[in-house]
Amino acid sequence: MQKFIDKLQSSLNDGSFVKLTLSKPRAKSQEPRANLCNIYVKPIILKNEKMFSFTYRYERRDETKNYDAEQTLEVINQLVPNVFLNASLFTLTEDITLLISKKGKATVMSKAVKEQREQNVQHDKVKNRLINTDNPWWFKLGLTTREGKVTADMQHKFKQICKYVEIVDGVMKNVKFDGKIRIADMGAGKGYLTFALYEYLTQRCKYDIEMEGVEIRPDLVVKINEIIKESNLKDFRFVESSIEDYMTQRLRDTKTQSVADSATLRLCDSATLDVLIALHACNTATDDAIIKGIESGAKLIICAPCCHKQIRQEMEKSKVVDPITRYGIFLERQAVMITDAIRALIMEYYGYKTQVMEFIEMEHTPKNILLVGRKSDAPVDKEAILKQIEDLKKQYGIERHYLEKIF
Repeated sequence: MQKFIDKLQSSLNDGSFVKLTLSKPRAKSQEPRANLCNIYVKPIILKNEKMFSFTYRYERRDETKNYDAEQTLEVINQLVPNVFLNASLFTLTEDITLLISKKGKATVMSKAVKEQREQNVQHDKVKNRLINTDNPWWFKLGLTTREGKVTADMQHKFKQICKYVEIVDGVMKNVKFDGKIRIADMGAGKGYLTFALYEYLTQRCKYDIEMEGVEIRPDLVVKINEIIKESNLKDFRFVESSIEDYMTQRLRDTKTQSVADSATLRLCDSATLDVLIALHACNTATDDAIIKGIESGAKLIICAPCCHKQIRQEMEKSKVVDPITRYGIFLERQAVMITDAIRALIMEYYGYKTQVMEFIEMEHTPKNILLVGRKSDAPVDKEAILKQIEDLKKQYGIERHYLEKIF
């Protein structure tokens, strides 16, 4: 053990340190977020000083901390063997491996480097992120610290938002828009996605847009509109409404009206929406959002469905049993696929070229299916689509899909 620590100290002092990996944790927590799997250490230049960056890799997140040489040695001494049983040190001249048994016996092995190895010292630099977390509204929304760093408990949400923005941007590039682009975010909640899209499309892509977040909770609407006004964001507002009852008109609530600079806004008329998005609108609220998009003639509809209860309840009520649906977990998954398949078919019936895709890894959210519909002028075989819908319903004993109310 001491031999390994001496080698580490020597490499830190003489500049031969390349990287260090700690692995094989002693214990595993029942809480996945608390499970520390590995630590990776590499040299960096931070504010013109040599430091060592520690990446703490948990099952569901990463954390990064920076230490100088003295602190690095102290931290490693605390982590090995108390937290990790294995350590691999790579230097310019040799590789040293430390293996500690569960009984505490330490074995150190070393191997000379045959080929010349270069030291990759990374300089600190601004990450090329889709979203600029230095913008003040992210702190006000609770996503970042005052310094613009994404908080630990919001890392997954931030990755989810960035991936969603990336997909929306990619899809929008394939759609031709005329003039100002009118966008409505249905069930906007706390506004993370709405702000992210507004920021990215206006600041990075230089689109001329009007953004409207639709949210049923009045306290959130007031709070978000205050942040919008404080941040001096133009052509952007939240309105209080359910998705089903959404009508883009001026709010009668004078309290909300006072914080929204309505004089600078040309409100989106629901008949002239260009883009409709809905991230995790629960159960049939996703269908209500799709209906709004279709009825408005939106050129682009993007939904990430959530809570597919309606079709599952229909399937359970019909008691149609096959080798798949006889098992509860398979029934649930089948209900998800059937629900979204019929949604995609109905969108195609109304002239949308439809894609169904996964938009982010399951570790960030299990609700990771994305429905994307782009308005197309291509001819549609409506009779064939209706037959496919009826065949699916008949096979699984479904009387009616909620979205069929649009017919």
